[in-house]
Amino acid sequence: MNYYLDTDTCIFALRGQFHTIKNQLQSSTPEHIKIPSIVQAELILGALKSNDPKKNAHLVEKFLAPYEVVPFNTQAAISHAKIRYDLEKEGKSIGPNDLIIAATVVANQGTLVTHNINEFTRVPGLLVEDWTV
Repeated sequence: MNYYLDTDTCIFALRGQFHTIKNQLQSSTPEHIKIPSIVQAELILGALKSNDPKKNAHLVEKFLAPYEVVPFNTQAAISHAKIRYDLEKEGKSIGPNDLIIAATVVANQGTLVTHNINEFTRVPGLLVEDWTV
């Protein structure tokens, strides 16, 4: 099983919050931890907007180094369209970046690790875990 980290989980890990996240990351092999490319972009943006962009960009780079960054590809685009159609039809849309994250995870048959359970549990077929509990 591959786990895809949401931005919030990465931030919690970077800040050393939630020993449960640290334990899960340490007990998993890096090959089973993936980062959707939009999460990488959000982390870099956060570093750039911070009080110490150079330091925080280095911390992000170091954190991401052992993990594969998974691009938004053709299969993810197909998943994106299906998920968005279903959610809009039900009046349960989610944010655009979250939709890209969900589509990437669904297309790759993984499990999303997030604390944003309310948003992502709306997505049909998306497996979700919260490592903060």
